Amino acid sequence: MAISNKSGSVVCYAPTMITTNGVWQGDNPLDYSLPLFILQLTLIVVITRLLVFLLKPLHQPRVISEIMGGVLLGPSVIGRSLTFANTVFPLRSVMVLETMANVGLLYFLFLVGVEMDLNVIKRTGKKAITIAVVGMILPFIIGSSLSFILHHNSKAMAQGTFLLFLGVALSVTSFPVLARILAELKLLNTELGRIAMSSALINDMFAWILLALAIAIAENETSSHLASLWVIMSSTAFVLFCIFVIRPGISWIIRHTQEGESYSEFYICIILTGVMISGFITDAIGTHSVFGAFVFGLSIPNGPLGVTLIERLEDFVSGLLLPLFFAISGLRTDVGAIQGIANWGYLLLVIILACAGKVAGTLVVALFYKMPFREGIALGLLMNTKGLVEMIILNVGRDQKVLDDQSFAIMVIVAVIMTGIVTPIVTAIYKPARRFVPYKRRTIQRSKPDAELRILACIHTPRNVPTIVNLLEASQPTKKSPLCVYALHLVELTGRASAMLIVHNTRKSGRPAANRTQAQSDHIINAFENYEQHTSNVSVQPLTAISPYSTMHEDICNLAEDKRVAFIILPFHKQQTVDGGMEGTNPAFRTVNQNVLVNGPCSVGILVDRGLGGSTPVAAGNQICHHIAVLFFGGPDDREALSYAWRMSGNPGISLTVLRFLPGNDAAVLEPNHDSNELRILSVITDNEREKQMDDEQINEFRIKNVSDESVVYTEKVVNNGEETVAAIRSMDSIHDLYVVGRGQGMISPLTAGLTDWSECPELGAIGDLLASSDFAATVSVLVVQQYVGAGPLGDGVGTPDSPAQQSEHYNNMHNMNRRPPRVAAVFNP
Repeated sequence: MAISNKSGSVVCYAPTMITTNGVWQGDNPLDYSLPLFILQLTLIVVITRLLVFLLKPLHQPRVISEIMGGVLLGPSVIGRSLTFANTVFPLRSVMVLETMANVGLLYFLFLVGVEMDLNVIKRTGKKAITIAVVGMILPFIIGSSLSFILHHNSKAMAQGTFLLFLGVALSVTSFPVLARILAELKLLNTELGRIAMSSALINDMFAWILLALAIAIAENETSSHLASLWVIMSSTAFVLFCIFVIRPGISWIIRHTQEGESYSEFYICIILTGVMISGFITDAIGTHSVFGAFVFGLSIPNGPLGVTLIERLEDFVSGLLLPLFFAISGLRTDVGAIQGIANWGYLLLVIILACAGKVAGTLVVALFYKMPFREGIALGLLMNTKGLVEMIILNVGRDQKVLDDQSFAIMVIVAVIMTGIVTPIVTAIYKPARRFVPYKRRTIQRSKPDAELRILACIHTPRNVPTIVNLLEASQPTKKSPLCVYALHLVELTGRASAMLIVHNTRKSGRPAANRTQAQSDHIINAFENYEQHTSNVSVQPLTAISPYSTMHEDICNLAEDKRVAFIILPFHKQQTVDGGMEGTNPAFRTVNQNVLVNGPCSVGILVDRGLGGSTPVAAGNQICHHIAVLFFGGPDDREALSYAWRMSGNPGISLTVLRFLPGNDAAVLEPNHDSNELRILSVITDNEREKQMDDEQINEFRIKNVSDESVVYTEKVVNNGEETVAAIRSMDSIHDLYVVGRGQGMISPLTAGLTDWSECPELGAIGDLLASSDFAATVSVLVVQQYVGAGPLGDGVGTPDSPAQQSEHYNNMHNMNRRPPRVAAVFNP
């Protein structure tokens, strides 16, 4: 039962009322703590995930949804109903709910410490340190000044402590939330993103020191100053103990675990217990328990042990327990406690002044370091990101009676609004100028034979690696024309805040990356490193791109442009099964491929993997290891496919067959429709002869230069329609293990007529889709090539990916050829 009096509420409960005997025994499950807790947790997670879905189009970080979920369930909205509040969130359940939330918070802060690389601070320049310090000073002064305005209504609060809590809450920047926002804005690997992340990391460290100090003196003038001094000294001693005792002990565990072996369950158990013990110690000495867990996490050296701990805890802690903490912050928030127009005016004043202080302080430093004005404004707004640390500060302040209900509600609303406006405003005012470096050799055909060929090889899983490596081995790197390979591991950015604590910059092979895909990354990097060591004239640079699948193509295209890549290789979204068929993997891979085909700044190839050469390396001498066939119909894509295969034919282990398809006398002539697009169609017909001439020139040059090469075979096949084309392809020798074909984008040819009617993957083109189908050439890999032809007069070459319906219409209606203007001249007219 609950007894109310003037000083508060006293809750009485039976310790044995944990689990129910069942409804059939007449028990109400909500009268027992475990069923009630399960209902509360389920409700919080469902509401939170629903808000995440609703706010996703606005690019809001997940912390906003978690706090808003608590506010909705709390006394501000749904909780205004006493029936709901007393049934679902009764006073007797608060202790269990908050205990579990704090356990989740304890382990989350431990993970934050594990993932945080203190070496970043050592490497950080003066610019980031200055931005962090100045960016804290002005908001701290503003918060301190506002504390005198907000304090006069509640004389029970100590002015000095209230000043400190308010100043820290307004000046802090949330490192995990900022990382997520930068990733959404595609700024994480920009100069602005690196400065923001470094500054936020330093800001967080200062905030933890100030928070420890604030907690130490948060006694509301009831304890002596000597007690506060003991708290500070004890906390310092704990930090030193972690540095000089705990960290060497963890290092000993790492040294005594052989490389490649998993860590002992005993060691993992000791470390997880150490988190609880650290929380207990710091709570006992008068500092918050999360401080101990955070410092203990910092004492874990970066490496495989940290990865193991993250993989064990992250999903459960970040996905299930952490939302409890933010939801409780929302449940504690009573917007009705903000009474009177004056207090709402104070709220508006706090938001405006706090934002302005952060932006002004950051802008001054940015201008001092000669950063652009807009960039300085954007940086200041990004440093206004609030989240985890501020909510901890506010909850501790409320528990310590430093903040009353009104001040707590005001500050929670300030945190939500300040964080919520960051992404929309930064998106509106700051659009980084894309560094466009003009260079003409964006294709293999235009690359000079005596210049370096740069290839961007994208990998989703280790299964993609063997065939891509074998393809690169066959690409004939020479001393005059070496191969530079950028091996890009594509990793999905998940919704977890802590997943973004690791900045995924380019990293050298062998350096561990603390994320859930560590094992895959190591496998991929080791494979490419081994390829580089055993192949001459090749340089490999491994990279990792972590972003949502919806925007992953931007990372690929930007990297290709920055590195002046001539060719992008993408894995097909289907993989071969044991029985030789093709099954889909992740449908998001297909979307990535489609987007890269549309927006790629260079030529693009999609590799259908059917085990090119397996694990057998390319042999020396004249031994043939790969039989490659090029199916040539004409057009830019086919010329690019021939150019790449031609380069590969220089390898002594390659046998190349080029089969050119020519239209027969009975081939249908495609007549233009006389409609509103007549002028556009006539221009296509006019340019057609020029395209055919370019095809003939390349074929003639290829035949002349390879006339004496016995490993190169050129043949021509006359066909009249798609059916004869398919029959001709099926009649080819079964010795080939790789087909290289053009995508044929923008082409309308009688030789492929009807092949698109049953197309499963239009992004491969008519011939590529045929070769990749499950009922065709079960042992032959396929490389579908699209040549980069630049922007045309009718557009910039950027659009949306082809859907099957769009692609079908594209092949059936000639006016749709102008969706991609550079392809206008690629119509094959016999």
